[in-house]
Amino acid sequence: MPATPLGTLQPRSQVIDRAWRALGPGLEPLSGPGGAPLTRAVKLLVLPLVLRPVLRPELAGDLLTDEAADLAAGLLRGDGPRLAAAAGWFTLLKRVRRALRVVGGNPQDLYFQRCYELAAEHGAPRPPDAEEVARQVVLELAARDGGRTVEALKAHLRDPATERSVAQALSRAWGARPVPAAPGAVPEADALSLADTVLDGCAPADRGASGKRGGAFPADGDVPRYRAQELGTDLRDPGDTAESALAALVGGGHGTRLGSALWAAGPASAWGPEGVPPHLGLSADPLPPRPGVGSTASTAALPAPLDRTLYERVFTVLRAPGHHDLPPVPELVAAETARSCSPLGLSDESLRVALLVGGRLAAGLDPLGTAPGPTRAHRAIDRRWRRESSVARARRMTVSPFDAPSAHGTGGGAPGAGPPDGGAPGTGPAPTQPPAPTGPPASGEDLLADLGRSLRTPWIAYTRRLWARLHGRDAHAAGIDGPAELWSLLDGVSYSVLMDHRARVRAALRTLTDTTSGSAA
Repeated sequence: MPATPLGTLQPRSQVIDRAWRALGPGLEPLSGPGGAPLTRAVKLLVLPLVLRPVLRPELAGDLLTDEAADLAAGLLRGDGPRLAAAAGWFTLLKRVRRALRVVGGNPQDLYFQRCYELAAEHGAPRPPDAEEVARQVVLELAARDGGRTVEALKAHLRDPATERSVAQALSRAWGARPVPAAPGAVPEADALSLADTVLDGCAPADRGASGKRGGAFPADGDVPRYRAQELGTDLRDPGDTAESALAALVGGGHGTRLGSALWAAGPASAWGPEGVPPHLGLSADPLPPRPGVGSTASTAALPAPLDRTLYERVFTVLRAPGHHDLPPVPELVAAETARSCSPLGLSDESLRVALLVGGRLAAGLDPLGTAPGPTRAHRAIDRRWRRESSVARARRMTVSPFDAPSAHGTGGGAPGAGPPDGGAPGTGPAPTQPPAPTGPPASGEDLLADLGRSLRTPWIAYTRRLWARLHGRDAHAAGIDGPAELWSLLDGVSYSVLMDHRARVRAALRTLTDTTSGSAA
């Protein structure tokens, strides 16, 4: 398909803003002080319910063609009366909520989409029936939470006696940790070997030179049986081997041993690439600290996973989808007290092993390189990243070939390039921690530079997101059952990190475009 000229593209956010303002009065409850739609109104109403980019791929991008922009504006214009009715229902639900003294949850998160449903079913709210409908909706949503809310957590830990009891329980659990006297390398060599076997067997088969699985020149792992017999290759099914290796990791307590070693002083990193710390960036300190009780949390400023307070850990699971199925808050706090002082901050051994295998995967990822990864899983994810246009753009615009070696021993920059001082290419040290935040980036160039750094240390974002998902599974008592489920998790995390990277690159490019346009004006 021919490329679209840059001048014909319009930012989708600007298209939505213009069309929203053109709808006129009646949308104030869904709008900010300047008249633009609230962020949650766009996220919960405009995109999923009006524009529906899943059904209209031409509206899915951050930049729209003129035709797509006209379509988006027309859809918003056509839905204007329903959005105005939804705004009326939102005002009514908030008033009823205050009268019923309901305080749990964010009203926008709870009510925006329900208000749109009410507008579709009833139109604008009309007394006296609307009051009773609103009351039923508020009570229904409040009952669904069952007290499993951040407000309930605050109230629970605000009680001095409860806070004192939780602090004492944390102290006892921390003192009972299994800390090895003299840890060796982290992880242990046999654990890494088993993890590699899992990663080779759980991921899809490599593509051959023909570009298809089972092509004319099969990759390793796809050797024909008659050639395998000649070469003495192991003929066992990779999936069966991966299942056995995963069972050995869980049965041998390798996840627990990894987490316990991180508490000992001075463990050496054996993850592979230079600069990867033993804890993979799951803590900002050399040794993960003892968790405190805590009383506040913010999704925008959460510490590294193993540095979080008990309040922050429970806060994250209460904010996640499916929190209605969790135990009541006092039980959650008691379970998290034990979990936060467990190896890797997880209770289930299969989840600890999943973090070990995921850490081995993350440490070997090389989105900026060209060499094949050590296992099928590495190669599958590296292929996805290297095909991604946002990664290629970040590579071209921000990554110096002399900053750091790639995970597989090749430099991250142009082939054959050498450093300014005349040394060997790709011999510089890789950073062991993410750059310390110094406030919001000042420009698009700063954003792109930060993205370039994240591509050189891919294990940080990957393992932190993986830990968050494992922690959520632990809270729901959902372990990992077999290599297929493990690969689904690992692959999903890589895709999520990639989508986040794509969005950040687009945001940086929009900032650059706006800055350039402002300078030209």
